[in-house]
Amino acid sequence: MNPETLALIATLALIAAPDAMAQRDAHQHHAAPTATALIAGQGVVKKIDPEKLRLTLAHDPIEKLGWPAMTMPFAVTDKALLQGLRVNDVVRFELRDEQTIVAVKVVTGK
Repeated sequence: MNPETLALIATLALIAAPDAMAQRDAHQHHAAPTATALIAGQGVVKKIDPEKLRLTLAHDPIEKLGWPAMTMPFAVTDKALLQGLRVNDVVRFELRDEQTIVAVKVVTGK
């Protein structure tokens, strides 16, 4: 390539770079929470299924996810998280994503 063509390519790359960086930044702003960003919630135990590693909770609204109060099943990462839980216990829990509980603690038993 001749020097004029190389200069034109370099100039076009410099012009396009800010747009590409802005698009990348916009996508990162809307990215899902990182693995270390846990989502906290509180709810009442409705069903415990140790065989399927599932815990059904009637949880309070979870503002971080924009969720209203509702009853839904969650996966748990470890069967040990279910030990000691009873139906109607009030629990605090942490989610690593919208479906998986990584920590649960009884607040009050009923």
